[in-house]
Amino acid sequence: MREWADFTEQTDESGGLTIAFSGPLVVATAGPLDRRLRALAAPVVRIDLTAVPEIDTVGAWIVWRLIRDHDAELTGASEEAERLIATVQRGPSDIPIAPERLPMLERVPEATGGFVFALARGTVGILGFVGAMLVAMGNLIRNPSTFRIKALVRQMELVGVNALGIIGLMSFLIGIVIAQQGAEQLRQFGAEIYTVNLTGRLSLRELGILMTAIMVAGRSGSAFAAQIGTMKLTEEVDAMRTIGVSPMEALVIPRVLAAVLVMPLLGFYAALMSILGGAFISTLTLEIPFFTFLARIQEVVPMHDLWVGLIKAPVFGLIVALTGCYQGMQVAGNSEEVGLRTTIAVVQAIFTVIVLDAFFAVFFSEVGWG
Repeated sequence: MREWADFTEQTDESGGLTIAFSGPLVVATAGPLDRRLRALAAPVVRIDLTAVPEIDTVGAWIVWRLIRDHDAELTGASEEAERLIATVQRGPSDIPIAPERLPMLERVPEATGGFVFALARGTVGILGFVGAMLVAMGNLIRNPSTFRIKALVRQMELVGVNALGIIGLMSFLIGIVIAQQGAEQLRQFGAEIYTVNLTGRLSLRELGILMTAIMVAGRSGSAFAAQIGTMKLTEEVDAMRTIGVSPMEALVIPRVLAAVLVMPLLGFYAALMSILGGAFISTLTLEIPFFTFLARIQEVVPMHDLWVGLIKAPVFGLIVALTGCYQGMQVAGNSEEVGLRTTIAVVQAIFTVIVLDAFFAVFFSEVGWG
């Protein structure tokens, strides 16, 4: 059983206190003393360490603080205790806790340089990760019997089937907002009928797949990073390598393939739900019959708008899954790193998806699919 450090108080005729410590005065046992010592009201004139069998730098600092604050006399200290207290006494006490902030002309270039080098390291890291994944896919192509089809189906269920509810509701509400707000602006020109064009093209071409990718990044990309990161932290990934199982083949490839395969289906489903939301609000506020709205969609939305969304979908799924798995593999040290890498995975995935969406918008306009 642990023996805790303690002290007793004795008051002399002049009203001064003699503090007699007992027990080991070390970091593991001296914790409860601090508050009691700070609450002493009378001045301490003498400190007795006769009953202290062991002392470390923490105990020496406690004793030295009493000596410094009360100008007390030290008695009964062993040679080791006197040496430690003298060492603590000589140590500087005016060093700032936080480092001094550099001037702006130094701080800004330093931060910029650090960001650039971090970006370069991250680029090299993600390229190496993609290369390792391609090598693993090559191994699976040469040995198809080692492919984990059950893991792929399970990940498709988690990424796709389980997300149908939230993505459907989100897309339906977005369709309502697009149709309602678009109709408000078009009404000024007597062109409410073009709400059908606005809703249909935006849903199939842009917002359906873009909002789906953002939702998958926040839902599944974060899950990939957290799951793989936790496995890295608990050394499960190292254990897999030890027994000859490739983490790329077992963990990364099923997740990446699931996201790539499921994203076109989710994007098309989201676009349909958005169109249904637009048809619903148009029936209520624009007096456009529900089925007339849907029939009009077939007339005014070109087929290439559907292909634009379907082409972007697997690319967005690849980005989301790669980012989540890569950040999960970078976890090291402690559990705080899991939360940090999960946050980075979501932010990077959403940012990259939006940048690529802008690139696709320009590209398809240039090739005549505007």
